[in-house]
Amino acid sequence: MSSFVRSSLLLLLASMMTAKAASANPVVGDSQRNQSQTELSQQSQQVPDEAQATSAMDQVTSVSQLSDVQPTDWAFAALQSLVERYGCIAGYPDSSFRGNRALTRYEFAAGLNACLNRVNELIATGTADLVTKQDLETLQKLQQEFADGLVELRGRLDGLEGRTATLESQQFSATTKLNAEIIFSLGSVFGGDRALNSDVWNEINVRPAGATRENFTNNQYTASGGRRLQDRAIFSDRVRLNLITSFTGKDQLFTRLEANNTNAFSGAVTGTNMTRTSWDTTNNADNSVQMGKLYYRFPIGEQLNVIVDAIGGEFYDNFNTFNPFLSSTPIGSLSRFGRFSEIYRASNTSSASNTGSGVSAVFKLSDTITLSGGYLARRGSDPNSGKGLFDGSYGALAQLAFQPNKDFTLGLTYAHSYLRGANNDGDVVVSGSYGSAFANNPFNSTATTPVNTTTNHYGLAANYRFSPQFTLAGWVGYTQAIAENSSGANVNRGDQADIWNWAVTLAFPDLGKKGNLGGIIFGQPPKVTGNDFGNNIVTATNLVPDRRIDTDTSFHFEALYRYQVNSNLSITPGLIVILNPEHNSNNDTIYTGVIRTTFRF
Repeated sequence: MSSFVRSSLLLLLASMMTAKAASANPVVGDSQRNQSQTELSQQSQQVPDEAQATSAMDQVTSVSQLSDVQPTDWAFAALQSLVERYGCIAGYPDSSFRGNRALTRYEFAAGLNACLNRVNELIATGTADLVTKQDLETLQKLQQEFADGLVELRGRLDGLEGRTATLESQQFSATTKLNAEIIFSLGSVFGGDRALNSDVWNEINVRPAGATRENFTNNQYTASGGRRLQDRAIFSDRVRLNLITSFTGKDQLFTRLEANNTNAFSGAVTGTNMTRTSWDTTNNADNSVQMGKLYYRFPIGEQLNVIVDAIGGEFYDNFNTFNPFLSSTPIGSLSRFGRFSEIYRASNTSSASNTGSGVSAVFKLSDTITLSGGYLARRGSDPNSGKGLFDGSYGALAQLAFQPNKDFTLGLTYAHSYLRGANNDGDVVVSGSYGSAFANNPFNSTATTPVNTTTNHYGLAANYRFSPQFTLAGWVGYTQAIAENSSGANVNRGDQADIWNWAVTLAFPDLGKKGNLGGIIFGQPPKVTGNDFGNNIVTATNLVPDRRIDTDTSFHFEALYRYQVNSNLSITPGLIVILNPEHNSNNDTIYTGVIRTTFRF
């Protein structure tokens, strides 16, 4: 074989194989020719990248222009000959040659064809004396040997070009991705009677001598004609379409459209919010489509990320909640309580048709410490008095997260909120509709006796991964609620209420199969342990104690198992048990059974 042919083969192999493989076997062997069609298909999928890389290369006229080719390289002479004698070699825009990159048969055929085309050009321009007859014959034989590969390569490239053109013409957007999340749920509640808080239970059951039940008003009792649980099974859905747009590659404009007809297991159904599921709704439960969330997230430098919420802002979406496996609505906890501490609902936006707006920021102080903070208004877009960005209900939160290693994370959180009772539109929900009626509305704010309320929330949360298959997490929270105005005979400005909650969660990732999840949640929903409101004396004119203190303790127990059918479908059956609902031991235990099916694509 002449020096030109040897140089050609050495060059092609050196440019796309490791030096060791090329020197040992410079010509593609029989075993490679006989590789399976599957392997050929996999190799051919690399062709567009290679073609794109080749198109980005620039012709060089001297081997010295290739920055990564040295005179000591074993293929230096071959490269020098092909560059300076035949003009058959191109380099990358950064002046590199990248001679140790891997080679496929298709690439070899394409490179060989390029050299043959160059030889033909030399012949056509009258410089045929540079090419010997022996060189030409050998090259022709190689061209014939790889002819089938070239034909197949051209066919694959033509097909890829056609499909690429179709994708470009039909793609949804060059900057926006669309994903969806759909929940189908089958569930029901079981037990005896609906739960009654201590005030209502006493009103019905603790009566002075001679008094009759007709003397008492109890909407919770009379509105539905009895106290039995509404234990009819329901089949419901929640649909979310998310549009995720990026303009710089690091920012994110997030838009969500959603519809939901999952009525909450609360109120006239169970008598308590403690039985609510994580995806239910108390607003527009008719599958009407609405804008569920709109925010823009962008970085400032390397350490700071800013989130501007226009609609549906919630602190739990913006910050670490320290319950990594169970906090996600579609695939985590089945209950509202089991997702995370109620402190992240301090902004209280979730019960107002997702209207929270404001700004949050996450600042990475170091590799182990992160500082987060934010402000969210209840109705930032409403110009009416008491509903604006700064003159209505709001929540502000600050959090310090400490992660000394990949297995352990600890968080300290403080939140402050102002809840305007005078609006008479459900603003006073102190504990995020997690706990008892007293914990959500400790001063009994109503339409006729509104009580503006401020709160200070303090939270401690942590999670520890003992192994890839077991993570322990939990939180404890304390809330101080303060009445900001006097209302009626029983509320004085400055009255305070103390509210506590805690939970422990156990997560078992990949239980039985990759992607599965087992979960156990045990805790105490928010409970009022002390309150200055009203008095605790029963008289002939004050038949019901109105101190609004939870006299007993409720316990939440939840067990779930998520079976991951594939990357797009999961099925999660589970059971939620509430002992002493509404922190009243006179109430029957309530069970909530649910099967949640989640589609994500």
